[in-house]
Amino acid sequence: MNKLWKYCRSLGEGWRTVLIALGVLVFLVGVVFLLSMFLPKTNVFKDVSGIIQSIITALAIVMGGYFALFKLRIFRDLEPHLTISHKISHRFIGDSYVHISVTAVLHNRSKVKVELRRGFFSLQKIAPVMDGEVSNLYEQVFDEEGSNEEDEHIQWPTLDIHTLIRGKGELVIEPGESHPEPCEFIVSKDVESVLAYTYFDNPRYSQGSGVAPGWQATTVYDISYMI
Repeated sequence: MNKLWKYCRSLGEGWRTVLIALGVLVFLVGVVFLLSMFLPKTNVFKDVSGIIQSIITALAIVMGGYFALFKLRIFRDLEPHLTISHKISHRFIGDSYVHISVTAVLHNRSKVKVELRRGFFSLQKIAPVMDGEVSNLYEQVFDEEGSNEEDEHIQWPTLDIHTLIRGKGELVIEPGESHPEPCEFIVSKDVESVLAYTYFDNPRYSQGSGVAPGWQATTVYDISYMI
């Protein structure tokens, strides 16, 4: 008996609950079996037997619900999962500027709705950049042997940042649905290549929760010029 108790204590709280429920279920089944063997088929026995059977049924339903919840937690079916992709286009405006349209397509791949409250778009310049700037950018991230120990990204010069703040219920994406979120930038005509970055906070994230703090997408886009 002591070994069984130690084994139960070594299990997680959820599994201990399941074992206790199974023990109660086996006990009630045994009681009903013994009553059917040794007691006369009186109305009182029928009433007691019916009550016990109802308890067993209720317990089985509770256990089934627990296992369903356990499965949802194990496979993170109750957690939001969002993927972001970019659609980018550009056009020249005036003599010196380029309009860049960045649309973040937010696709909810989870089984729960995702409500987004905070996020941002950023646009960084990749080209043209002088050789001296390239060397500095490289040294900020990589060491002399070319390894990236801190797993940082190259910090290209930032052209513009747009912050998004939504009120409660303003941006809700249902399971399986997608939502396009557009953003516009205007840059100088001398910019040849840009990096578009989008990030949205996960509203269900908290430290130690084990879920993603947010979702992001990065796309490099080259601006073509007509000759």
